[in-house]
Amino acid sequence: MLTIYSVPEAFSPAECDRILETFRSAPASDARLVGQRENHNFRRADLVWLDDVEGTEWVTDRIVDLVRVANREVFNFDISDIAESPQVARYGGERQGHFVWHSDIGEGQVAAKRKLTMVVQLSEPEAYVGGLLELWPSAEARVAVKDRGSITFFPSYMLHRVTPVTKGERFSMTQWAHGPLFR
Repeated sequence: MLTIYSVPEAFSPAECDRILETFRSAPASDARLVGQRENHNFRRADLVWLDDVEGTEWVTDRIVDLVRVANREVFNFDISDIAESPQVARYGGERQGHFVWHSDIGEGQVAAKRKLTMVVQLSEPEAYVGGLLELWPSAEARVAVKDRGSITFFPSYMLHRVTPVTKGERFSMTQWAHGPLFR
């Protein structure tokens, strides 16, 4: 079974710009972990949850369509809904923005039901140094596609990380599809 699936140009450059404008116009919060725990050694980023911003419904609509196709063609998970808001993250070089190895299935009613993770690359690859999305599907890590507007899908139980950004800033958007617990 293919465990990492990428779709190039899932969002156009203009759509990426629109999402970034939304991020810049909304109040960002310091990234927290499931359960609202804060740990800058684990994760260092600024976040905007798009459900908190008017006029961003189109993003979730697009993601629902992309999830439907990716799940049907690749994963075949039992997905029932998208129960969380899309999350736009900024990983800045001025504070070595990063997220250490982790999986997205976590404690709590909603996070425990994450089945499929999708990450959209919003920045141009040359806008930052570091900031690689690395995934660990089996014996070695793989680097996700960095092309602007591309989306990478992977099972939420897969270990992944964002390496420290050492220069510039990396923007990405993450969303999860949910369903009954894996068994």
